Amino acid sequence: MTCITGFVGAVPTGNRQAFIEHARLAAEGFRDHGLSDAVECWGEDVPDGKVTSFPLAVQARPDETVIFSWYRWPSKAAQDEGMRRAMEDPRLNAETNPMPFDGQRVIWGSFEPLFEVGAPQAGGYFDGFVIPVPRDKREAFRAFASACDPIFVEHGAVWIVEAWELEVPDGKLTDFRRAVAATPDEAIVFSWVQWPDATVRGAANARVMDDPRMAALDCPFDMKRVIWGGFSPVIQT
Repeated sequence: MTCITGFVGAVPTGNRQAFIEHARLAAEGFRDHGLSDAVECWGEDVPDGKVTSFPLAVQARPDETVIFSWYRWPSKAAQDEGMRRAMEDPRLNAETNPMPFDGQRVIWGSFEPLFEVGAPQAGGYFDGFVIPVPRDKREAFRAFASACDPIFVEHGAVWIVEAWELEVPDGKLTDFRRAVAATPDEAIVFSWVQWPDATVRGAANARVMDDPRMAALDCPFDMKRVIWGGFSPVIQT
């Protein structure tokens, strides 16, 4: 089954071009070691939060921008082997391709697609989400997504993926679980919605919230702890 490696990080805003070049070289290297495709997104509309938010999740500073990215692999085994081999690749060496950001504050994890609708397009605009869901509500979440996500498509979304936690390691400074104040009985969902552009996204999200079908859905997670933001893709392989 396809495996998604999800990342969230904070990059000094002035290092945007350096980040793009670093991500491009990294994606090329990982593709030689089994990666199917990669998307790297730059934060454009990423709100602050009092309890949970993307900036809080990666301890972003005022002069930093949040990035939301993912790699897709043919399987979890392919991801593990590809990551191992990539560590020996000089293109991915910290000396030859230094990170233009603080790697210690990057959060990452492995996820399996649970529900998908639509198809990816070049360019566009993405809403990114991290969601804490009770582990025993996996099928309830799938049912929720299968009812909710087509409504977003009706209003203009082109591609939606909901991915369920496979492996989400604890971190010393930051991690996905702390990002959404997850309890031990909760799993992490990493998901995104692709729109044709930011204008369509803004108008459609307003219409979705007014759609009476949304109010009728039984939400199987705590929406107050969901983190979200709007992102522009800067790398798409």
